Amino acid sequence: MRRILSAITLLPLVFGTVYFLPAVATLVLAEVAVFFAAIEYVGLVERIGVRLPKAVVVASVMAVCASVGQPGSATEVTLIAAMVVVGAQAVALGRSTPQVLNQVAISCFALIYIGLTVGTLVSVRGQYGREALLVLLLTIMVSDIVQYYGGRLLGRRPLAPVISPKKTIEGAVSGLIAGVFVTLLLGNIWLPLWSTLTLVLLGITVVALGVIGDLFESLIKRSVGVKDSSGLIPGHGGILDRLDSLLFAAPGYYVFLYQLS
Repeated sequence: MRRILSAITLLPLVFGTVYFLPAVATLVLAEVAVFFAAIEYVGLVERIGVRLPKAVVVASVMAVCASVGQPGSATEVTLIAAMVVVGAQAVALGRSTPQVLNQVAISCFALIYIGLTVGTLVSVRGQYGREALLVLLLTIMVSDIVQYYGGRLLGRRPLAPVISPKKTIEGAVSGLIAGVFVTLLLGNIWLPLWSTLTLVLLGITVVALGVIGDLFESLIKRSVGVKDSSGLIPGHGGILDRLDSLLFAAPGYYVFLYQLS
């Protein structure tokens, strides 16, 4: 019941923001998500004994997200600046221990894994329009739902037994079919210039990357010994648990759009 109530609350907020409000509202919503996702990321890492400078990491990730989301901004400069800040912070602490490299590397990875990827969602909204972003969001949402219930009803063979024992090949295939169908359906309405073959390839790419993103986040959680990234969203876990598929699918989708434009 909590899962359903959370979905009823969050879905109108997300889709209403993307469809009815200007592009800057999508950036604001993305920054809120990035803020909590970065905090969850730091919390996960601390479970394996690596303490990160939380304020530096969160601020840097949010800066990268904002930079990617703004057309014409120098994203590479922001990334470099964030990396320098992380490195300078490590130098300022003056601790010569084996943990230093772990701290810096894990901090910098957050810039790409969270900031850069969520920023591409904002960039899609700003450069290609609300409809293009909704195609991605609805494809991933429907695919994830069908994967979950398709796996429960039809699942027999595990997809990645070591990483996520409950995910099945049957569920993934069900989600792939559903995702491609949604991409075709919405693409014919909102992206009429694209051919059927292009939309099919797009749907396959998005869903496949979404599955990899889901498994990657599961791998992170399993490596630190937790089930959810946090308990922020009742019945759904944390922000990272909701974004996991998009963190890999969004950059691939953006590249697809860029190549076709």
